[in-house]
Amino acid sequence: MTSANGEYPRVIRVLVADDQEAVRRSVRRILDAQPDIEVVGEAVDGVAALELAAELRPDVALVDIRMPRLDGLEVTRRLSGSVRVVVLTTFDLDEYVYPALRHGASGFLLKRSGPALLAEAVRAAADGESLISPSVTVRLLQHVTAPRRPARPAGAGVAVPLTEREVEIAGHVAAGRTNADIAAQLFISAGTVKTHVASIQRKLGVSNRVGIAVHAWEAGYPVPR
Repeated sequence: MTSANGEYPRVIRVLVADDQEAVRRSVRRILDAQPDIEVVGEAVDGVAALELAAELRPDVALVDIRMPRLDGLEVTRRLSGSVRVVVLTTFDLDEYVYPALRHGASGFLLKRSGPALLAEAVRAAADGESLISPSVTVRLLQHVTAPRRPARPAGAGVAVPLTEREVEIAGHVAAGRTNADIAAQLFISAGTVKTHVASIQRKLGVSNRVGIAVHAWEAGYPVPR
């Protein structure tokens, strides 16, 4: 997001945790080229990631799912309350991705994702959102969640049931659509969509849009193509 005069109002501080130096170097080069993002530290394993996060207090941590000493899943669990975590993974099918989302990851990317997507994921996490890309995240969610079942009644299995409109919006979130996209599709305001999304998160007990997407796929909600 830029201000009216075209300048970025803040700099997002990022910690990169990956045991491969080539990956860290590549990520740093991409992110440091952005006017609103700065890599403030690099960690070679999970323990170092926790130590640097406590010392540097970054806004976002990019965490490899497989690291020595402490894996990315545990790092995500420990950091999720204080740092926005975006998980990096090498393969489309990775049994650790889904648990990472459950542990509070704000999103995840394939390591082969391009520079634009990487920067977008960092900005989304810093804004309290999640990168749900139709070309990446939704495809992964389809693999790592349980096979879709017939749609259940609205909000079934949820302490506070979702309304029909909330189920509809949850499906659009799972399709990777932004609030503006959903608003245009449903002929409502983006502010109304934002209010619904907040209500859905509260009812499901999830911290971000990825959690909504996971629930939508598991519950068999209609997900637009």
